[in-house]
Amino acid sequence: MKNFEVSTDSTCDLYADEIKSMNLFFVPLSFTMEKNGVLEEHYDNFENYQQYVDYYNNLRQGVVSKTSMLNLASHIEHFTKMAEAGVKNAIHFTISYALSPTVDVARQAVKTVQETYPDFNCLCVESHTTTIGQGALVRIAVDMRDKGKTLQETFDYVENVKYKIQHFIIADSLMYLRRGGRVGSAKAIVGTMLNIKPILVFTKEGKLEKYKQASGLKTAVKTIVDEFGKYTLNKDYPTVWIVHTDNLPIAELLAKSLKEKYNVETKIRIMGPIIGSHVGPNSVAYGFISNEERPV
Repeated sequence: MKNFEVSTDSTCDLYADEIKSMNLFFVPLSFTMEKNGVLEEHYDNFENYQQYVDYYNNLRQGVVSKTSMLNLASHIEHFTKMAEAGVKNAIHFTISYALSPTVDVARQAVKTVQETYPDFNCLCVESHTTTIGQGALVRIAVDMRDKGKTLQETFDYVENVKYKIQHFIIADSLMYLRRGGRVGSAKAIVGTMLNIKPILVFTKEGKLEKYKQASGLKTAVKTIVDEFGKYTLNKDYPTVWIVHTDNLPIAELLAKSLKEKYNVETKIRIMGPIIGSHVGPNSVAYGFISNEERPV
């Protein structure tokens, strides 16, 4: 018997079949794409790999993708469905607070739902990360749920381990970071002309910040592979996740390089449209849970 249920929004970047197999309560974010002056609204609930590829091909062709925070009404609807399904205890995961205050909205929604369903108890976790890092926390919660751990045990564990999730992200183009306010226009233009690839990390505060830079993707891959040597893997959850925005060759190069230098096995996956819209196509990243907390 499960002591609690696991819930997440779509910034965890889990695939449709994984959401089903893990018995998750899942709520997708939405994004808009502007084509020839016409706005089209879509949901982050792709069902097959080709949909991801098509999305990034649209970005390459100049289509602008914009995202927004999951609003209060959507959260209330999501948690109400859980309460109506008989859920008494749950844990819910959101994106890092430093990227979006979604967790505040989620907690407000829980309180609203409790007015009608006072037995509904849901602890909300801001993941201090996003995409594969958030997905890793969801997987941990599912594992602990299936092992019979309590809601509080699970909440306490993920709240501690989230500060030990390491990320190294190579953005292929500075122009997408410029749209998100991460770099100025002048730097973005010059950097793109010089083939500069910014390397981003999540800080202790859960902020996404530039850490280093390299000239060209292959040099950037070597740089982030070298960073792995500063850490040791969590023995209980040692998976190294690689995620890309439709750049499988570079993702495979990263996996090969980590294997050759550290004998580390990796799992490769493609990034969803919510975070992908901010880093753009052709980017690559990897993440893992270490025994050490983030250094910066």
